[in-house]
Amino acid sequence: MGITQEHAPVYEALERFRNRRVVPFDVPGHKRGRGNPELAELLGEKCVSMDVNSMKPLDNLCHPVSVIGEAEELAAEAFGASHAFLMVGGTTSAVQSMVLAAVKRGDKIILPRNVHRSVMCAMVLCGAVPVYVNPECDERLGIPLGMQAEAVRKAIKENPDAKAVFVNNPTYYGICSDLRTIVRMAHEAGMMCLADEAHGTHFYFGDDLPVPAMAAGADMAAVSMHKSGGSLTQSSLLLTGPNVPEGYVRQIINLTQTTSASYLLLASLDISRRNLALRGKKAFAQVVEMAEYARNEINKIGGYYAYSRELCNGDSIYDFDVTKLSVHTLTIGLAGIEVYDLLRDEYDIQIEFGDLGNMLAYLSIGDRPRDIERLVSALSEIKRRFGKSGVRLMSQEYIEPQVAVSPQEAFYAEKVSLPLGAAAGRICSEFVMCYPPGIPILAPGERITESILNYIRYAKGKGCSMTGPEDPEIEQLNVLKEVK
Repeated sequence: MGITQEHAPVYEALERFRNRRVVPFDVPGHKRGRGNPELAELLGEKCVSMDVNSMKPLDNLCHPVSVIGEAEELAAEAFGASHAFLMVGGTTSAVQSMVLAAVKRGDKIILPRNVHRSVMCAMVLCGAVPVYVNPECDERLGIPLGMQAEAVRKAIKENPDAKAVFVNNPTYYGICSDLRTIVRMAHEAGMMCLADEAHGTHFYFGDDLPVPAMAAGADMAAVSMHKSGGSLTQSSLLLTGPNVPEGYVRQIINLTQTTSASYLLLASLDISRRNLALRGKKAFAQVVEMAEYARNEINKIGGYYAYSRELCNGDSIYDFDVTKLSVHTLTIGLAGIEVYDLLRDEYDIQIEFGDLGNMLAYLSIGDRPRDIERLVSALSEIKRRFGKSGVRLMSQEYIEPQVAVSPQEAFYAEKVSLPLGAAAGRICSEFVMCYPPGIPILAPGERITESILNYIRYAKGKGCSMTGPEDPEIEQLNVLKEVK
Protein backbone atom coordinates (compact mmCIF):
# COMPACT_ATOMS: atom_id res chain seq x y z
CA MET A 1 0.00 0.00 0.00
CA GLY A 2 1.41 3.41 -1.00
CA ILE A 3 1.72 6.47 1.18
CA THR A 4 -1.36 8.70 1.44
CA GLN A 5 -2.12 12.17 2.75
CA GLU A 6 -2.78 10.62 6.19
CA HIS A 7 0.96 9.93 6.43
CA ALA A 8 3.80 12.26 7.49
CA PRO A 9 6.93 10.34 6.41
CA VAL A 10 9.57 12.64 7.91
CA TYR A 11 7.76 12.97 11.23
CA GLU A 12 7.10 9.22 11.40
CA ALA A 13 10.78 8.46 10.67
CA LEU A 14 11.83 10.86 13.44
CA GLU A 15 9.52 9.11 15.90
CA ARG A 16 10.95 5.71 14.96
CA PHE A 17 14.47 7.05 15.35
CA ARG A 18 13.73 8.65 18.73
CA ASN A 19 12.26 5.44 20.10
CA ARG A 20 15.46 3.52 19.27
CA ARG A 21 17.49 5.62 21.73
CA VAL A 22 20.55 5.68 19.45
CA VAL A 23 23.80 6.87 21.09
CA PRO A 24 24.91 10.03 19.18
CA PHE A 25 28.48 10.39 18.03
CA ASP A 26 27.51 12.89 15.34
CA VAL A 27 26.35 16.50 15.24
CA PRO A 28 24.61 18.56 16.60
CA GLY A 29 26.91 18.89 19.55
CA HIS A 30 24.24 19.43 22.18
CA LYS A 31 23.64 15.63 21.94
CA ARG A 32 19.85 15.55 22.27
CA GLY A 33 19.98 18.49 24.68
CA ARG A 34 22.26 16.93 27.29
CA GLY A 35 25.07 19.36 26.53
CA ASN A 36 22.83 22.40 26.81
CA PRO A 37 20.29 21.91 29.61
CA GLU A 38 19.02 25.49 29.42
CA LEU A 39 18.11 24.95 25.76
CA ALA A 40 16.41 21.65 26.63
CA GLU A 41 14.43 23.39 29.36
CA LEU A 42 13.38 26.18 26.99
CA LEU A 43 12.33 24.00 24.06
CA GLY A 44 11.47 20.75 25.83
CA GLU A 45 13.20 17.38 25.81
CA LYS A 46 11.18 16.00 22.90
CA CYS A 47 12.01 18.98 20.70
CA VAL A 48 15.80 18.86 21.25
CA SER A 49 15.82 15.06 20.89
CA MET A 50 14.46 15.57 17.36
CA ASP A 51 17.08 18.17 16.43
CA VAL A 52 19.25 15.65 14.63
CA ASN A 53 21.65 15.37 11.71
CA SER A 54 20.96 13.86 8.29
CA MET A 55 21.54 10.09 8.32
CA LYS A 56 20.41 7.08 6.31
CA PRO A 57 17.16 6.42 8.20
CA LEU A 58 16.19 10.11 7.94
CA ASP A 59 17.24 10.82 4.33
CA ASN A 60 19.08 13.94 3.13
CA LEU A 61 17.43 17.12 1.85
CA CYS A 62 20.22 17.74 -0.69
CA HIS A 63 19.51 14.41 -2.41
CA PRO A 64 16.31 12.79 -1.08
CA VAL A 65 15.86 9.08 -1.75
CA SER A 66 13.45 7.96 1.00
CA VAL A 67 11.32 9.74 3.61
CA ILE A 68 12.03 13.32 2.48
CA GLY A 69 11.33 12.28 -1.09
CA GLU A 70 8.03 10.75 0.04
CA ALA A 71 7.14 13.94 1.93
CA GLU A 72 7.84 15.98 -1.20
CA GLU A 73 5.63 13.66 -3.29
CA LEU A 74 2.77 14.10 -0.83
CA ALA A 75 3.22 17.89 -0.82
CA ALA A 76 3.16 17.96 -4.63
CA GLU A 77 -0.04 15.94 -4.64
CA ALA A 78 -1.67 18.13 -1.99
CA PHE A 79 -0.80 21.34 -3.86
CA GLY A 80 -1.50 20.07 -7.37
CA ALA A 81 2.14 20.45 -8.46
CA SER A 82 4.40 18.19 -10.50
CA HIS A 83 7.02 18.45 -7.77
CA ALA A 84 7.41 20.12 -4.38
CA PHE A 85 10.72 20.93 -2.71
CA LEU A 86 10.90 21.24 1.09
CA MET A 87 12.71 24.50 1.87
CA VAL A 88 14.35 25.39 5.20
CA GLY A 89 15.63 28.86 4.29
CA GLY A 90 12.23 30.51 4.31
CA THR A 91 10.30 31.67 1.28
CA THR A 92 13.21 33.99 0.57
CA SER A 93 15.21 30.87 -0.34
CA ALA A 94 12.31 29.48 -2.39
CA VAL A 95 11.86 32.75 -4.31
CA GLN A 96 15.58 33.06 -4.98
CA SER A 97 15.84 29.45 -6.18
CA MET A 98 12.87 30.06 -8.46
CA VAL A 99 14.44 33.17 -10.00
CA LEU A 100 17.91 31.61 -10.27
CA ALA A 101 16.40 28.60 -12.05
CA ALA A 102 14.64 30.83 -14.60
CA VAL A 103 17.15 33.57 -15.46
CA LYS A 104 20.89 34.12 -15.58
CA ARG A 105 23.30 37.01 -16.16
CA GLY A 106 21.93 39.49 -18.69
CA ASP A 107 18.50 37.83 -18.97
CA LYS A 108 15.44 40.04 -18.58
CA ILE A 109 12.66 39.24 -16.12
CA ILE A 110 9.32 41.07 -16.21
CA LEU A 111 7.99 41.86 -12.75
CA PRO A 112 5.97 44.34 -10.72
CA ARG A 113 7.91 46.88 -8.65
CA ASN A 114 6.17 45.79 -5.45
CA VAL A 115 8.09 42.52 -5.21
CA HIS A 116 9.74 41.29 -2.04
CA ARG A 117 13.41 42.09 -1.51
CA SER A 118 14.27 38.41 -2.07
CA VAL A 119 13.56 38.87 -5.79
CA MET A 120 15.92 41.85 -6.00
CA CYS A 121 18.57 39.93 -4.06
CA ALA A 122 18.25 37.05 -6.53
CA MET A 123 18.97 39.49 -9.37
CA VAL A 124 22.06 40.71 -7.52
CA LEU A 125 23.22 37.10 -7.31
CA CYS A 126 22.50 36.02 -10.89
CA GLY A 127 22.87 39.27 -12.85
CA ALA A 128 19.39 39.32 -14.37
CA VAL A 129 17.91 42.65 -15.46
CA PRO A 130 14.47 43.78 -14.19
CA VAL A 131 11.79 45.03 -16.56
CA TYR A 132 9.20 46.68 -14.34
CA VAL A 133 5.47 46.62 -14.95
CA ASN A 134 4.54 49.59 -12.83
CA PRO A 135 1.46 48.71 -10.78
CA GLU A 136 -1.36 51.16 -10.49
CA CYS A 137 -1.65 52.77 -7.10
CA ASP A 138 -4.97 53.16 -5.33
CA GLU A 139 -4.90 56.89 -4.56
CA ARG A 140 -7.30 56.58 -1.64
CA LEU A 141 -5.62 53.64 0.07
CA GLY A 142 -2.06 54.48 -0.99
CA ILE A 143 -1.20 50.88 -1.90
CA PRO A 144 0.25 49.31 -5.04
CA LEU A 145 -2.21 47.08 -6.90
CA GLY A 146 -1.74 44.07 -9.14
CA MET A 147 -0.30 44.01 -12.65
CA GLN A 148 -2.72 45.01 -15.40
CA ALA A 149 -2.94 42.39 -18.13
CA GLU A 150 -2.48 45.05 -20.83
CA ALA A 151 0.65 46.36 -19.09
CA VAL A 152 2.09 42.83 -19.01
CA ARG A 153 1.22 42.36 -22.70
CA LYS A 154 3.02 45.63 -23.52
CA ALA A 155 6.10 44.61 -21.52
CA ILE A 156 6.22 41.23 -23.28
CA LYS A 157 5.86 42.88 -26.69
CA GLU A 158 8.63 45.41 -25.94
CA ASN A 159 10.91 42.75 -24.43
CA PRO A 160 10.39 39.59 -26.49
CA ASP A 161 13.78 38.32 -25.30
CA ALA A 162 12.68 38.25 -21.63
CA LYS A 163 12.84 34.81 -20.07
CA ALA A 164 10.18 35.02 -17.36
CA VAL A 165 7.26 36.95 -15.91
CA PHE A 166 7.02 37.23 -12.11
CA VAL A 167 3.69 37.75 -10.29
CA ASN A 168 2.66 38.33 -6.67
CA ASN A 169 -0.25 36.05 -5.75
CA PRO A 170 -1.43 37.83 -3.62
CA THR A 171 0.27 41.07 -2.52
CA TYR A 172 0.79 41.61 1.20
CA TYR A 173 -2.52 43.47 1.27
CA GLY A 174 -4.45 40.62 -0.40
CA ILE A 175 -4.68 41.93 -3.99
CA CYS A 176 -4.42 39.47 -6.89
CA SER A 177 -3.65 39.99 -10.56
CA ASP A 178 -5.37 38.03 -13.35
CA LEU A 179 -2.96 35.14 -12.98
CA ARG A 180 -4.49 32.80 -15.57
CA THR A 181 -4.28 35.47 -18.27
CA ILE A 182 -0.71 36.43 -17.34
CA VAL A 183 0.37 32.76 -17.41
CA ARG A 184 -1.19 32.33 -20.85
CA MET A 185 0.51 35.46 -22.22
CA ALA A 186 3.89 34.40 -20.82
CA HIS A 187 3.64 30.91 -22.28
CA GLU A 188 2.50 32.19 -25.67
CA ALA A 189 5.67 34.32 -25.73
CA GLY A 190 7.87 31.38 -24.72
CA MET A 191 8.47 32.74 -21.23
CA MET A 192 8.12 31.09 -17.84
CA CYS A 193 5.66 32.40 -15.24
CA LEU A 194 6.81 32.51 -11.62
CA ALA A 195 4.53 33.26 -8.66
CA ASP A 196 5.39 34.56 -5.21
CA GLU A 197 2.72 32.93 -3.05
CA ALA A 198 4.31 33.80 0.28
CA HIS A 199 0.88 34.93 1.41
CA GLY A 200 -1.23 32.48 -0.59
CA THR A 201 -0.74 29.02 0.95
CA HIS A 202 -4.44 28.83 1.80
CA PHE A 203 -5.49 29.39 -1.83
CA TYR A 204 -4.80 25.67 -2.37
CA PHE A 205 -7.18 24.63 0.41
CA GLY A 206 -10.08 27.05 0.32
CA ASP A 207 -13.38 27.43 -1.46
CA ASP A 208 -14.11 30.73 -3.19
CA LEU A 209 -10.54 31.99 -2.76
CA PRO A 210 -8.32 33.36 -5.57
CA VAL A 211 -6.83 30.83 -7.97
CA PRO A 212 -3.54 29.28 -6.79
CA ALA A 213 -0.52 29.38 -9.08
CA MET A 214 -0.36 25.67 -9.88
CA ALA A 215 -4.04 25.60 -10.89
CA ALA A 216 -3.44 28.67 -13.06
CA GLY A 217 -0.64 26.88 -14.94
CA ALA A 218 2.35 28.77 -13.49
CA ASP A 219 5.74 27.11 -13.88
CA MET A 220 6.97 27.70 -10.33
CA ALA A 221 5.55 29.05 -7.08
CA ALA A 222 7.14 29.87 -3.72
CA VAL A 223 4.71 29.05 -0.90
CA SER A 224 5.17 30.26 2.69
CA MET A 225 3.86 27.31 4.68
CA HIS A 226 4.91 29.04 7.90
CA LYS A 227 2.66 32.04 7.26
CA SER A 228 -0.90 30.82 6.77
CA GLY A 229 -0.08 27.09 6.56
CA GLY A 230 0.85 26.51 10.20
CA SER A 231 4.44 25.19 9.94
CA LEU A 232 7.42 26.52 11.88
CA THR A 233 8.95 29.88 10.96
CA GLN A 234 11.50 29.60 8.14
CA SER A 235 9.89 26.53 6.52
CA SER A 236 8.52 26.83 3.01
CA LEU A 237 7.77 24.99 -0.25
CA LEU A 238 8.90 25.51 -3.82
CA LEU A 239 6.32 24.11 -6.25
CA THR A 240 7.04 23.35 -9.90
CA GLY A 241 4.91 22.55 -12.91
CA PRO A 242 5.27 19.78 -15.53
CA ASN A 243 7.67 21.66 -17.84
CA VAL A 244 10.27 22.44 -15.17
CA PRO A 245 13.15 19.94 -14.81
CA GLU A 246 13.20 18.70 -11.22
CA GLY A 247 16.90 17.80 -11.23
CA TYR A 248 18.03 21.24 -12.40
CA VAL A 249 15.91 23.02 -9.79
CA ARG A 250 17.40 20.77 -7.09
CA GLN A 251 20.88 21.78 -8.27
CA ILE A 252 19.93 25.45 -8.05
CA ILE A 253 18.48 25.01 -4.56
CA ASN A 254 21.66 23.25 -3.43
CA LEU A 255 23.77 26.25 -4.49
CA THR A 256 22.54 28.23 -1.50
CA GLN A 257 20.46 26.05 0.84
CA THR A 258 22.10 24.56 3.93
CA THR A 259 23.44 21.00 3.91
CA SER A 260 22.41 20.78 7.59
CA ALA A 261 18.64 21.02 7.22
CA SER A 262 16.71 21.28 10.47
CA TYR A 263 14.51 18.23 10.97
CA LEU A 264 12.29 20.33 13.20
CA LEU A 265 11.50 22.50 10.15
CA LEU A 266 11.16 19.49 7.83
CA ALA A 267 8.85 17.67 10.23
CA SER A 268 6.75 20.81 10.67
CA LEU A 269 6.31 21.05 6.89
CA ASP A 270 5.32 17.39 6.74
CA ILE A 271 2.80 17.63 9.59
CA SER A 272 1.37 20.94 8.32
CA ARG A 273 0.90 19.55 4.82
CA ARG A 274 -0.97 16.60 6.31
CA ASN A 275 -3.13 18.91 8.41
CA LEU A 276 -4.02 21.10 5.42
CA ALA A 277 -4.69 18.15 3.12
CA LEU A 278 -7.04 16.54 5.64
CA ARG A 279 -8.61 19.56 7.33
CA GLY A 280 -7.58 22.65 5.38
CA LYS A 281 -10.86 23.40 3.62
CA LYS A 282 -12.84 23.41 6.85
CA ALA A 283 -10.13 25.37 8.71
CA PHE A 284 -9.83 28.12 6.11
CA ALA A 285 -13.60 28.41 5.77
CA GLN A 286 -13.55 29.37 9.46
CA VAL A 287 -10.72 31.85 8.83
CA VAL A 288 -12.77 33.50 6.07
CA GLU A 289 -15.76 33.67 8.40
CA MET A 290 -13.69 35.35 11.14
CA ALA A 291 -12.17 37.81 8.67
CA GLU A 292 -15.56 38.80 7.26
CA TYR A 293 -16.94 39.29 10.76
CA ALA A 294 -13.93 41.41 11.76
CA ARG A 295 -14.24 43.54 8.60
CA ASN A 296 -17.91 44.24 9.25
CA GLU A 297 -17.29 45.15 12.89
CA ILE A 298 -14.29 47.40 12.11
CA ASN A 299 -16.23 49.25 9.41
CA LYS A 300 -19.06 49.82 11.91
CA ILE A 301 -16.63 51.73 14.15
CA GLY A 302 -16.44 54.48 11.54
CA GLY A 303 -13.33 56.12 10.12
CA TYR A 304 -11.48 52.89 9.48
CA TYR A 305 -11.92 51.14 6.14
CA ALA A 306 -11.43 47.37 6.18
CA TYR A 307 -11.50 46.63 2.47
CA SER A 308 -12.38 43.50 0.54
CA ARG A 309 -13.72 42.31 -2.82
CA GLU A 310 -15.68 45.50 -3.43
CA LEU A 311 -12.34 46.86 -4.72
CA CYS A 312 -12.20 44.30 -7.55
CA ASN A 313 -12.15 45.88 -11.00
CA GLY A 314 -11.43 42.86 -13.20
CA ASP A 315 -7.85 43.90 -13.91
CA SER A 316 -5.37 45.54 -11.50
CA ILE A 317 -7.51 44.18 -8.67
CA TYR A 318 -8.69 41.00 -10.35
CA ASP A 319 -9.46 39.25 -7.07
CA PHE A 320 -9.00 39.78 -3.35
CA ASP A 321 -7.89 37.40 -0.60
CA VAL A 322 -10.74 37.69 1.88
CA THR A 323 -8.65 36.17 4.69
CA LYS A 324 -6.51 39.34 4.73
CA LEU A 325 -7.70 41.86 7.29
CA SER A 326 -6.23 44.96 5.63
CA VAL A 327 -7.43 48.21 7.19
CA HIS A 328 -6.97 51.78 5.94
CA THR A 329 -6.36 54.10 8.90
CA LEU A 330 -5.68 57.58 7.49
CA THR A 331 -9.28 58.69 7.89
CA ILE A 332 -8.96 58.54 11.69
CA GLY A 333 -5.85 60.74 11.40
CA LEU A 334 -3.33 58.01 12.19
CA ALA A 335 -0.77 56.29 10.00
CA GLY A 336 -0.98 52.50 9.88
CA ILE A 337 2.38 52.25 11.66
CA GLU A 338 1.03 54.45 14.47
CA VAL A 339 -1.96 52.13 14.95
CA TYR A 340 0.48 49.20 14.86
CA ASP A 341 2.51 50.75 17.70
CA LEU A 342 -0.58 51.64 19.75
CA LEU A 343 -2.03 48.13 19.49
CA ARG A 344 1.21 46.65 20.78
CA ASP A 345 2.12 49.24 23.43
CA GLU A 346 -1.35 49.98 24.81
CA TYR A 347 -3.29 46.75 24.19
CA ASP A 348 -0.71 43.94 23.95
CA ILE A 349 -1.85 43.07 20.43
CA GLN A 350 0.80 42.32 17.81
CA ILE A 351 -0.37 42.75 14.22
CA GLU A 352 1.61 41.88 11.10
CA PHE A 353 2.55 45.36 9.90
CA GLY A 354 1.61 48.98 9.52
CA ASP A 355 2.67 51.26 6.70
CA LEU A 356 1.94 54.94 6.20
CA GLY A 357 -1.75 54.47 5.46
CA ASN A 358 -2.73 50.89 6.33
CA MET A 359 -2.37 48.08 8.84
CA LEU A 360 -2.65 44.33 8.34
CA ALA A 361 -3.84 41.85 10.92
CA TYR A 362 -2.86 38.38 9.70
CA LEU A 363 -5.57 35.80 10.30
CA SER A 364 -5.00 32.07 9.99
CA ILE A 365 -5.88 28.63 11.31
CA GLY A 366 -4.68 29.39 14.84
CA ASP A 367 -6.91 32.42 15.49
CA ARG A 368 -9.95 32.39 17.77
CA PRO A 369 -13.15 34.47 17.72
CA ARG A 370 -12.38 35.97 21.13
CA ASP A 371 -9.07 37.31 19.79
CA ILE A 372 -10.98 38.99 16.95
CA GLU A 373 -13.29 40.64 19.48
CA ARG A 374 -10.29 41.95 21.40
CA LEU A 375 -8.77 43.43 18.24
CA VAL A 376 -12.01 45.14 17.20
CA SER A 377 -12.49 46.55 20.70
CA ALA A 378 -8.92 47.89 20.76
CA LEU A 379 -9.33 49.58 17.36
CA SER A 380 -12.50 51.24 18.60
CA GLU A 381 -10.72 52.56 21.69
CA ILE A 382 -7.73 53.76 19.63
CA LYS A 383 -10.03 55.85 17.47
CA ARG A 384 -11.71 57.33 20.57
CA ARG A 385 -8.46 57.97 22.49
CA PHE A 386 -5.98 58.86 19.78
CA GLY A 387 -7.93 59.65 16.60
CA LYS A 388 -7.43 63.02 14.96
CA SER A 389 -9.04 64.98 12.20
CA GLY A 390 -7.65 67.18 9.47
CA VAL A 391 -4.15 65.69 9.71
CA ARG A 392 -2.34 65.59 6.38
CA LEU A 393 -0.42 62.37 5.87
CA MET A 394 1.59 61.20 2.90
CA SER A 395 -0.42 58.31 1.52
CA GLN A 396 1.32 57.67 -1.80
CA GLU A 397 3.09 54.30 -1.46
CA TYR A 398 4.39 53.80 -4.98
CA ILE A 399 7.23 55.77 -6.55
CA GLU A 400 8.18 54.75 -10.06
CA PRO A 401 11.80 53.55 -10.17
CA GLN A 402 14.40 54.79 -12.64
CA VAL A 403 16.60 51.78 -13.38
CA ALA A 404 20.02 53.01 -14.53
CA VAL A 405 22.13 49.82 -14.27
CA SER A 406 21.47 46.18 -13.33
CA PRO A 407 21.14 45.35 -9.61
CA GLN A 408 24.24 43.13 -9.77
CA GLU A 409 26.42 45.77 -11.45
CA ALA A 410 25.35 48.44 -8.95
CA PHE A 411 25.74 46.23 -5.88
CA TYR A 412 29.31 45.26 -6.71
CA ALA A 413 30.46 48.58 -8.22
CA GLU A 414 32.83 51.00 -6.52
CA LYS A 415 30.76 53.16 -4.22
CA VAL A 416 30.85 56.16 -1.93
CA SER A 417 28.70 57.03 1.08
CA LEU A 418 26.76 60.29 0.93
CA PRO A 419 24.38 62.04 3.35
CA LEU A 420 20.73 61.69 2.32
CA GLY A 421 20.60 65.35 1.35
CA ALA A 422 23.47 64.97 -1.12
CA ALA A 423 22.31 61.71 -2.72
CA ALA A 424 19.65 63.04 -5.12
CA GLY A 425 20.47 62.28 -8.72
CA ARG A 426 23.01 59.56 -7.89
CA ILE A 427 22.60 55.81 -8.48
CA CYS A 428 21.93 53.75 -5.35
CA SER A 429 24.06 50.65 -4.70
CA GLU A 430 22.05 49.19 -1.80
CA PHE A 431 18.49 48.50 -0.67
CA VAL A 432 16.17 50.75 1.33
CA MET A 433 12.83 49.37 2.48
CA CYS A 434 10.21 49.39 5.22
CA TYR A 435 10.10 45.95 6.83
CA PRO A 436 7.59 44.43 6.85
CA PRO A 437 6.46 44.28 4.08
CA GLY A 438 10.02 44.24 2.69
CA ILE A 439 9.20 45.88 -0.64
CA PRO A 440 12.15 48.08 -1.66
CA ILE A 441 11.76 51.85 -1.85
CA LEU A 442 15.20 51.82 -3.48
CA ALA A 443 17.10 48.90 -4.98
CA PRO A 444 20.66 48.72 -6.31
CA GLY A 445 20.90 50.31 -9.74
CA GLU A 446 18.07 52.80 -9.27
CA ARG A 447 18.43 56.57 -9.44
CA ILE A 448 17.75 58.43 -6.21
CA THR A 449 15.18 61.22 -6.58
CA GLU A 450 14.08 63.96 -4.22
CA SER A 451 10.60 62.38 -3.91
CA ILE A 452 12.20 59.09 -2.79
CA LEU A 453 14.32 60.92 -0.22
CA ASN A 454 11.24 62.74 1.09
CA TYR A 455 9.41 59.43 1.40
CA ILE A 456 12.32 57.89 3.34
CA ARG A 457 12.43 60.87 5.74
CA TYR A 458 8.66 60.78 6.22
CA ALA A 459 8.56 57.01 6.84
CA LYS A 460 11.41 57.30 9.37
CA GLY A 461 9.58 60.11 11.14
CA LYS A 462 6.42 58.03 11.45
CA GLY A 463 8.35 55.18 13.05
CA CYS A 464 8.49 52.75 10.12
CA SER A 465 11.17 50.10 10.56
CA MET A 466 13.64 50.98 7.80
CA THR A 467 16.16 48.35 6.74
CA GLY A 468 18.71 47.65 4.01
CA PRO A 469 21.43 50.32 4.03
CA GLU A 470 24.88 49.78 5.47
CA ASP A 471 24.30 52.79 7.73
CA PRO A 472 21.91 51.54 10.47
CA GLU A 473 20.65 55.07 11.14
CA ILE A 474 19.89 55.57 7.43
CA GLU A 475 21.44 59.01 7.46
CA GLN A 476 23.85 57.97 4.69
CA LEU A 477 23.32 56.11 1.41
CA ASN A 478 25.87 54.19 -0.64
CA VAL A 479 25.90 55.36 -4.26
CA LEU A 480 27.97 54.51 -7.31
CA LYS A 481 31.30 56.31 -7.22
CA GLU A 482 31.07 56.96 -10.94
CA VAL A 483 28.52 59.69 -11.71
CA LYS A 484 26.15 58.55 -14.47
